[in-house]
Amino acid sequence: MMDEITAKELKERLARSNKVQLVDVREPEEFEICNLGGELIPLGELSKQASRIRRDIPVVVICHHGFRSAQAIHYLTERLGYDNLLNLKGGIHAWAMEIDPEMIRY
Repeated sequence: MMDEITAKELKERLARSNKVQLVDVREPEEFEICNLGGELIPLGELSKQASRIRRDIPVVVICHHGFRSAQAIHYLTERLGYDNLLNLKGGIHAWAMEIDPEMIRY
């Protein structure tokens, strides 16, 4: 069972300026449409770019609806031993629906 964070919880965490790394595993063209900032590491590049993902602070993994981020977390946990990962429940779509209605949805 992977740990999840809701859009509301993430907004609160970011507002408190808690240290957290955002890793977006969508494709570059999706990231251009809308994003929360952070590191863009497309799912297909994860094995090559995993060294960019921190182990010393919580890392929130983001995609469109939460499925690719779940795949990414499974890979990082099972293969590389990460234990500090949170899946953004509902992905960037949930953020747009619940937190930022001005954000472009696709």
